[in-house]
Amino acid sequence: MKSLTRIGALVAVSLICSASIWSQDKTKKDKQAQQTQTPAQATPATPRPPLAFGLSEDTPVKLRLTRTMSSKDAKADEKVDFEVLEDIKVGDAIIVQHGAMAIGTVTEAQPKRRMGRAGKLNINIDYVQLVDGEKVPLRAVKGGSGGSHTGAMTGAIVATSILFFPAAPFFLFMHGKDITIPKGTEITAYIAADTPLSPANFNKQSSTSESGTAKSEAAATGLSSIIVKSTPDGAEISVDDKFLGTTPSTVQLTPGEHKIVIMKAGFKPWERTMTINPNGSVNLDVSLEKAP
Repeated sequence: MKSLTRIGALVAVSLICSASIWSQDKTKKDKQAQQTQTPAQATPATPRPPLAFGLSEDTPVKLRLTRTMSSKDAKADEKVDFEVLEDIKVGDAIIVQHGAMAIGTVTEAQPKRRMGRAGKLNINIDYVQLVDGEKVPLRAVKGGSGGSHTGAMTGAIVATSILFFPAAPFFLFMHGKDITIPKGTEITAYIAADTPLSPANFNKQSSTSESGTAKSEAAATGLSSIIVKSTPDGAEISVDDKFLGTTPSTVQLTPGEHKIVIMKAGFKPWERTMTINPNGSVNLDVSLEKAP
C-alpha cells in the first residue's frame, strides 16, 4: 500500500514538474516570438514625382449647373450637364476650356411621398472634358482617396428650407418637400487623381484664345452649330453613338451625315439621320413621347 502511495506521489510530482517545464518553455517561446516580431514601422510616404505635363490631383474645376434639377422628375442614371466657368492651364496651354462640359449622374431620385416625407436627390460628379476630347474623372471633395468619386449633390429628409453641406457644396431648396437645385448653381469639383497628358494635344491651343477666335476657327473648319432642345428637358444627346450632353445644349458638328439620338428614361428614344451643311446653324426641338 505504501509503495502504491509513493508511486502515486511520484506520478503527481512528475506531472506537476512537466506542467511547470511546459509552462516555462511556452513563456520563453512567447517572449522569443515577441522579440522576433518587430512591430511594423510606418513607412514614410514617398512623395509623388511631379507631373512632366498634366493635371495634378485636387486641381479645382469651377462648374455651373446648366439646368434645374428636381427630385420631382429626375430619374436614376440620368446624366446632368455642368459648364466649366474658367480655363485651366498647364503653363501656357489650355487644358480645360471655359464653357467645356462636365457630366454628373443621378444616383438616386425620389419625389416627395405621403405622410409628409420629403423627396431624395443624389447626384454624383463624374468627369470633365478636356480640349482634346479626353475625359478626366472628378470628385466633389478635395483631399479624398485618388480616383474616388464623391457625391456632388446630396438630398436629405429635413425640415429646414435651405441646406448647405460643407462636404458637398450645394444649396438644396425644398419646394413642397421636393428637393430642387436651381439652374446656375455653382460648385467647385476637383481632379480625382494625377493625370499625365501629352503636350502635343494641347500646344496647338493658344493661351490667349477668346470666344471670337474660337468661332472663327470653327468657321474655318466648316463646323455647324446645332441647338438641341427637348420636351421635357434633360434628355441625353448622342451623335454617332457618342454622348455629347443633355438638352438644352448646343453642339458643334462637322459637315456630312450624322445619326442624332435624343433619349430620356420613361420616354421613347428619338432618332434621326441628318445631313449637316458647313458653317450652318440648326435648331432641333424634339417632343419626346412617353413610353408605354
